[in-house]
Amino acid sequence: MARLDPTPFQADIIDLIHDGRGVARRDNGKTVFIAGALPGEQVLAKQVGRNRNFDEAVTLEVLQASPDRVVPRCPHFGTCGGCALQHLDQSRQILAKQQVLHDNLQRIGHVAPATLLPPLTDAAWGYRRKGRFSVRRVDKKDKTLVGFRETDPRFVADLSICHTVIRQIGDAITALATLVDGLQARHAIPQIEFIAGDAAPDYSGIAFVFRHLQPLGEGDLAALVAFGQAHGFAIFLQPGGVESVHALWPEAPKLAFRLAPWNIEMQFRPLDFIQVNAGINEKMIARALELLAPQPEDRVLDLFCGLGNFTLPLARVVREVVGVEGEAGLVARARDNAAHNALANAKFHAADLAQDLRNEPWMRAGFDRLLLDPPRSGADVVLKQLPLKGLKRIVYVSCHPASLARDAGYLVNERGWKLQAAGVMDMFPQTAHVESIAMFEAP
Repeated sequence: MARLDPTPFQADIIDLIHDGRGVARRDNGKTVFIAGALPGEQVLAKQVGRNRNFDEAVTLEVLQASPDRVVPRCPHFGTCGGCALQHLDQSRQILAKQQVLHDNLQRIGHVAPATLLPPLTDAAWGYRRKGRFSVRRVDKKDKTLVGFRETDPRFVADLSICHTVIRQIGDAITALATLVDGLQARHAIPQIEFIAGDAAPDYSGIAFVFRHLQPLGEGDLAALVAFGQAHGFAIFLQPGGVESVHALWPEAPKLAFRLAPWNIEMQFRPLDFIQVNAGINEKMIARALELLAPQPEDRVLDLFCGLGNFTLPLARVVREVVGVEGEAGLVARARDNAAHNALANAKFHAADLAQDLRNEPWMRAGFDRLLLDPPRSGADVVLKQLPLKGLKRIVYVSCHPASLARDAGYLVNERGWKLQAAGVMDMFPQTAHVESIAMFEAP
């Protein structure tokens, strides 16, 4: 492989790609993606990667700044891989994400929405209530690092604070590093997961899950308990797989958050999937229901339903809603949440959504509307084997615009559905993640 050219070069930035890097052309016509550069800027850059069709580089100096450039709030920006867009004004970030969605729909799906929905936005900082910190003891530095991965994912960022996670968690990073560094098992703790619900008299607001690769001694257990007590955090341990997670302190912590507009309380376990941004989550549910336009006598199908984030609000307004999820544990907790909120018209089933569902008993009565919130891989498999006849509307919530675009192309170009509306939601401000929502109407 050809060696990298270490000579700094000037570049005019013409665009922004999906991961937040600037796009330029080298003198030889080759495309180069430059981290830390914005459209309209002239930068001095250094090559850090070479591929057949493009090069990769990092910004050394901004020679001519964009008017949309702002000073990053975080001292770790550029090293920590948790954020990619802190140098871009918040109002422009969401427009860049909107462009990513539009480009994907056009390029991959060959479709365009009849209506472009206004973006959903909320707090730009202190929003993240779920995530995972990597942990690494670095003997050469004589310290333990706790943080997200660096832009080079081989390394753990040495964080002192994080402004995107909720404040109580971001302010506790240094204390977490000190805690782990003082444990006998400090080399055997590779990660700490965090999750936050609503603080209430009967509930723990914030929980940490410590993954450990060897049994913890009494001294380490006592230190973890003392940390939880001092900060008001629930402490869980994970010695093995997901099912091994158990509470250390308090004895039986409870975690929950409220969906106030629908008078719903969602209970969850510390490794369950919940939407990371509480403010956007409520706005997203409201928009999904508005686009789906469910009627009181409707029977609605909610695929990839998880704990019932959409299912239970839907149950407030329709005759019956059926939530289907592949993970049996989530289905069990979704049923518990339905009972907890006295929603007998919300039914939940565990099923492999990659298999033919037509003979499932709950499918036989048919549905009026469909909502789906698939993983990054999208929903092409389930859409291709799902009987769509009889459905009036489909609302598709997406965490990956490319898979949404592919599935939109299938629905529109092969099945004759109409893409009536689509728009983005800023679930992850300061990052390049693009969350979106689309509504399709029957042919």
